[in-house]
Amino acid sequence: MLTLKLITEETDRVIRGLEKKHFKGAKEAIDEVLAVDKRRREAQQELDANLSEAKKLAAQIGGLMKEGKKDEANAIKETVSKMKESNKQLEDTMNEAQEEMTRLLCQIPNIPYDEVPEGATAEDNHVVKSNQKECDGTDTVGNWTANPEIPTAKLPHWELAKKYNLIDFDLGVKITGAGFPVYIGKGARLQRALINFFLDEARKSGYTEIMPPTVVNAASGYGTGQLPDKEGQMYHCEVDDFYLIPTAEVPVTNIYRDVILDEAQLPIKNCAYTECFRREAGSYGKDVRGLNRLHEFSKIEIVRIDKPEHSKESHKEMLEHVERLLKKLELPYRILLLCGGDQSFTSSICYDFEVYSEAQKRWLEVSSVSNFDTYQANRLKCRYRRADNKKIELCHTLNGSALALPRIVAAILENNQTENGIKIPAALVPYTGFEMID
Repeated sequence: MLTLKLITEETDRVIRGLEKKHFKGAKEAIDEVLAVDKRRREAQQELDANLSEAKKLAAQIGGLMKEGKKDEANAIKETVSKMKESNKQLEDTMNEAQEEMTRLLCQIPNIPYDEVPEGATAEDNHVVKSNQKECDGTDTVGNWTANPEIPTAKLPHWELAKKYNLIDFDLGVKITGAGFPVYIGKGARLQRALINFFLDEARKSGYTEIMPPTVVNAASGYGTGQLPDKEGQMYHCEVDDFYLIPTAEVPVTNIYRDVILDEAQLPIKNCAYTECFRREAGSYGKDVRGLNRLHEFSKIEIVRIDKPEHSKESHKEMLEHVERLLKKLELPYRILLLCGGDQSFTSSICYDFEVYSEAQKRWLEVSSVSNFDTYQANRLKCRYRRADNKKIELCHTLNGSALALPRIVAAILENNQTENGIKIPAALVPYTGFEMID
C-alpha cells in the first residue's frame, strides 16, 4: 500500500497518479486518508500533552504529602486519575483511526511511474517492441523467418491436441470441470520439458530456485495485494481459511514478510515453478477455448527484492530474461508497456509479453513483468538496513512470469505445425527427447 509519508508529502502527485490509473474518487479517497490522519495526530498530540502534564503533577504529590498538604495532594491525585481516563479514550481514538487508515489505504492502488502512458484499456497499451512486422508466417525480421512451413489450413491448438492425442479437455471436465485439462503422452512431456527449460534458464541467470507451498494463509494474500479486494478470484479453503495461490509470486515474496535484510543481500533473485489456480470469474467466449484461459496451469515465476536505486535496473534485466526465453523458443512475440488504466492494482509499471496465435490470428499474453516500488513491501514490512548509515528503509519488490505454460504450448503447437507434424523448437529438443510430434 502507499505510504502515509508519500501521501502527505506529495499529495498532488499521488492524486494525479491515481487518476492516471483511472481510480474513481481519487481526490476524495486521499482527502479521507488525510482527515483520518489528522484525527489520529490530534489525538496523539493531546495524549502526549496529557502524559507530560500528568508526570509533572504526579511529581508534586510526594512533596505535598511531606509538607502535610494532604488535601492538595489528594486533589492532584484525582486530577491525574481523570487524566488517565481521558488518555484511555485518546488511545482508543488513535487505535480506531489507525485501523481506519489501514482499511482506507488497502483500497487505494499503487500509483504508476511517470513513463507509464495515459490510457484506460488494453487498446491504449503501447507496443514497444516486436520481432516481426506482420504475423502471417511469411515476414522476415532480422535473420529469422517466422514459421515458413505452416500449412495453409492452420489448425487451432485444441484441434491439434486432439489430433495428436496431447491434451484431453473433456477428460478434465469429467475429473474436475472446465479449465482443468489432462495432458497425455508427448503433451505431458512437452509440459515437463518447458518447466525444466525455464527453470534451467532462470538458474543460469542467477535465480535461486524455491519450491514453495501452493496454499497460503490470508496474511500472505494480504502481503502481495491479492487480499482484501481480489478474494473472489482465488479458490478459498474456507474450513482452514487458506487460499490456493494464483501465482508463485504470493508465497515467494512472502518469504520476506516482516524481515529486515542487509543491503549486501540485495538484490535477492528467486524463481519457482508451481501450479497456479484462478477462478477466472466472468471469463467466457473465445478467450476460454482450449488453453487460452485455465483454472489450473503451470507457471515459472521470477521474483526480486531490491533496493530502490537499483530496482529499475533489475526490472530491465528481468525483461531481457523473458525476451531471451521467447527468442530461444523461436516464437513471434511483442512487448507492450501497459497504460495506467490497464495496470494491476499493485504495480508501478508493467510490461506484457504476448506471443502470436497463428491459427487464432490474435496475440496471447504469456508474461507480465512488474515493478511494485514500495507498495508490496509496505504491506509486507519487507525492509533492508543500509550499509552506510544503518538506516532501515522499505525494499522494492518485482516479479514476472518466465513463463506461463498454457499459451506458450498453444503457440508452439499452432506456429510449428507442418504437413508432417509439429516441430519442436531446437532449444527444447534436449528436454523433450523428440524433435517432432507426429
